[in-house]
Amino acid sequence: MASGRIGGPGGVLVVEPERAREWLEPLPVDALYGIGERQATILRGYGVHSIGLLATLPLPTVQRVLGGRAGRLAWERARGIDPRPVTPRALPASASLRHAFGRQVLEGAPVRAALLDVVVRLGTLLRGRGQAAQGMTLALDFAEGTSWSRTRRLPFASAHDEDLRAAAYRLMDAAALQRARLVGLSLRAEDLLDAGRVAEQGSLDGAREARLAAEEVVDRARSRFGPEVMIGKAS
Repeated sequence: MASGRIGGPGGVLVVEPERAREWLEPLPVDALYGIGERQATILRGYGVHSIGLLATLPLPTVQRVLGGRAGRLAWERARGIDPRPVTPRALPASASLRHAFGRQVLEGAPVRAALLDVVVRLGTLLRGRGQAAQGMTLALDFAEGTSWSRTRRLPFASAHDEDLRAAAYRLMDAAALQRARLVGLSLRAEDLLDAGRVAEQGSLDGAREARLAAEEVVDRARSRFGPEVMIGKAS
């Protein structure tokens, strides 16, 4: 429920157990997991418009309104109680993001800027999942209804922006666009691995190490303040 209210793809919102009821209380009753439109309409007919109000009702009252088992489930969940065990799911083997242009554009600065934005968002998504990509696929959609795509293997599995950007730019160069009019592009990270299985070797490139350290700082800032946060350099 929490992650579903972020309003963007790939996001995770954590609500600590002791704050679950406080977080639930102001939400509309139809936002409660397991409450369908019919049940929500019944509850609103009795003046129960919020999850917090549902949680304050006596259990027998909720069961009379919604039925025995359904009423108990709704009442418990409104109080932040759900005893079902959590079964972890395997992370997906790929991840993709798309950018649609508001108008037809020719290859150039606007296209490269859009590609860079997709790269950064894809890298943030992968690092948030704890995954690394072994390949990248770039797909381009043209105004006449045709498309082009190509896949490139990375020299080593990575989720770092600069590695993903280098692969994406090489793929864009391989498209050899001239006067083609683009309407959209998508970038897919392929053959994803658990980042814990990827050996991070030390580098003698001090500039790269500094960029990777800055990337970690930006990731933490975005996790705390949102994906649109901008990090500037103090003068």
